[in-house]
Amino acid sequence: MRKKSSSAGEPAVILLSGGLDSACTLAIAQANGYRCHCLSVDYGQRHRAELQAAARVAESLSAREHRVMRLALETFGGSALTDASIAVPVDGVGEGIPVTYVPARNTVMLALALAWAEVLGSAHIFVGVNAVDYSGYPDCRPEFIAAFQAMANLATRAGVEGAGMTIHAPLIALSKSEIIARGLALGVDFALTVSCYRADEDGRACRTCDSCRLRRAGFTAAGVADPTRYRA
Repeated sequence: MRKKSSSAGEPAVILLSGGLDSACTLAIAQANGYRCHCLSVDYGQRHRAELQAAARVAESLSAREHRVMRLALETFGGSALTDASIAVPVDGVGEGIPVTYVPARNTVMLALALAWAEVLGSAHIFVGVNAVDYSGYPDCRPEFIAAFQAMANLATRAGVEGAGMTIHAPLIALSKSEIIARGLALGVDFALTVSCYRADEDGRACRTCDSCRLRRAGFTAAGVADPTRYRA
């Protein structure tokens, strides 16, 4: 039986996209004894199969509950993930911030998680951002997480009157292969997850987008079979 930490029984909000990283993050929160309330956001992403993956992951890892919130970020567009007129790059990770960056996505999602955490009486939010094997998004950096936590403790009743809010980013300094190894050790079934930016309705991956490349390279480096379902 997994040993529980002193956090046993405390509620935590887990941002769960349905991808590899967020699945591992949920498993880490569970292993540390938190009562996990998972939040997924339907923000108009073209790879909506990840939402079904999130539901599978939440059930597989025995989350306390899983909610999906609709937020129409496609109203603004500005990203290949929310605007069908912008092609998802398939030539590898290039220089600068790619067009798959969704403006302010993690800021918005963390704000939603923060609101739910206050309602739950939780001082803990978990997010699966990573600053090692990633596409260069500015809202995946340690500086961003630290800044958001500081803001959360200034802007909420829980932060002012309570013990303070903590934003947990347990994967931020891990390579993709290290994330995979950690997840496998915690019982994550990565076959349930969807990471592809161009996944079809059945969740089958394209092989060529940045996310697919990073994921596949991670399994190769970890020395384990890639369970991803790819389109023919």
